[in-house]
Amino acid sequence: MVSISNLRILILDDEQLVRDELSEFLIDPNFKIFKAGSPSEAFNIMEVNDIHIAIVDVNLPEMSGLDVLEKIKEDFPEIEVIMISGYSEMDSVIHAMRLGALDFFTKPFRLSEVESAIERTKKFIHLNKSLIEIKRNYSIITKEFYEAMGYEIIGDSPQMRNLINLISKVAKADNTSVLITGESGTGKELVARAIHYLSNRKDNCFYAVNCSAIPESLFESEFFGHTKGAFTGASDTKTGWFEAANDGTLFLDEIGDMQLNLQTKFLRVLEDRKIMKVGSNVEIPFDTRIIAATNQNIEGLHSEKGFRLDLYHRISSFVIHIDPLRERKEDIPLLLDYFVKYFNRVMGKNINEIDGAVIKRLLAYQFPGNVRELKNMVERAVIICDTNRLSLSHFQLSHPKEEQKKINFATDDNLDLELVEVDCIKKALERTNNNKSKAADLLNITWQSLDRRIKKYKIEM
Repeated sequence: MVSISNLRILILDDEQLVRDELSEFLIDPNFKIFKAGSPSEAFNIMEVNDIHIAIVDVNLPEMSGLDVLEKIKEDFPEIEVIMISGYSEMDSVIHAMRLGALDFFTKPFRLSEVESAIERTKKFIHLNKSLIEIKRNYSIITKEFYEAMGYEIIGDSPQMRNLINLISKVAKADNTSVLITGESGTGKELVARAIHYLSNRKDNCFYAVNCSAIPESLFESEFFGHTKGAFTGASDTKTGWFEAANDGTLFLDEIGDMQLNLQTKFLRVLEDRKIMKVGSNVEIPFDTRIIAATNQNIEGLHSEKGFRLDLYHRISSFVIHIDPLRERKEDIPLLLDYFVKYFNRVMGKNINEIDGAVIKRLLAYQFPGNVRELKNMVERAVIICDTNRLSLSHFQLSHPKEEQKKINFATDDNLDLELVEVDCIKKALERTNNNKSKAADLLNITWQSLDRRIKKYKIEM
């Protein structure tokens, strides 16, 4: 992202006085100023310098300011343009805005006008860079989504095939609320982005919010926005997240951590599909798809954690569960190969061999951090590796903690795997007073996996 500490601004005006006056206005250690008296001089500067903002006069020698604007947008599309005009040249300004100019100010200009135009343009550059960065943040997307997103979801396990199928189906129902469950590091936000970019809302904003990081005092301001002067410190009108994501998708990560007293306000907004800024009495309708995520189990979300049942049903019209990596180990070699190739490109390396011992050790590892942990492991290994072959010495694998209490699930007299598993589940449930969440932790599996096994074996609780 472009920061205010390295903003490069080009002033193009044939009047020396104007160039000097503007450069004096913009004297700031955060800006680097370039000046040109003609279009040819300006284009020479743009050829050898990474200019962020060009301030262009409408009336110029050699070619008009409008022609300069068109050429900039054709040859240097990343440069944002602010036009300078006289009061009698507003038709030209309107034309310039249609051609892609982002802002303008008039002669004679005031410092406040110049500063405001620069600030608005700078904010636009930041936003545009952020949107570009979002598109680059995908790490694991399957070939089925490649044309839609330009990335691949990696995995050939039955669980991943099912996940892909669910994503592609729910993406088409772009008004349906989705709840994504899974352990930390499984890629819940990635799935949410895939749903968004495969839906009819793909050309609009995807906005991600971590619910656990929102203090109660800022809840309404952040979600609904506020008006200027609504409270002490509200120096400007603020757009809330619902309004910012209008016609797009609002992703609510860690929804289970939302405080109970805030859930009521949130539910009312979801039911009414209208918001009211803090300090305003005007209702603003919105059309936003809600995708929520939690690493808590579904049952515990509303029975053990004090989560409102009506809000739970509102956000969980369609539930997608992402299995942990330890339950789909056939995906590990594919992910390993993908990440090695990815970091080869990023770091300019040529690692084309992986020792068999690496794969064997990774397949035996439980991956408490899931895909994110594997990615971090590979990144470190590629950094350390000085040859074209990855070996076990390049990986830093932590050893699982020894269980304090082990369930004696097998005896010399009983080696039937199904009976052993049933006995193991029953003992875990017994030790936890039939608390599925705690039993799943004891068994080192997810709540969903335990629930499937209970139904499969018809275990009574």
